[in-house]
Amino acid sequence: MTKREDSITLTFRVIPRSSRSEIVGEVDGTIKAKLTSPPVDGAANAELIKLVAKTLGIARSNVEIVGGETSKTKRLRVTGVTVEEMRKRIP
Repeated sequence: MTKREDSITLTFRVIPRSSRSEIVGEVDGTIKAKLTSPPVDGAANAELIKLVAKTLGIARSNVEIVGGETSKTKRLRVTGVTVEEMRKRIP
């Protein structure tokens, strides 16, 4: 996790085609997330953005994939939330 100005960059490890969508927790500095969507046509990416926004209580437009769009490991830039708020909401 890194912080720039008013944004936070988070690294996620995504597990597509899971039974339910949820953020599992942090493992070795990477946040693990299970998604029901398959990794086809950006469906998993869209679901990850939706899940992170909902979990943090922010608009989807405040979450952006900045790296790893076609990889299971993704970097997201999140704005509109402090590090303290993020740590309270993400297990």
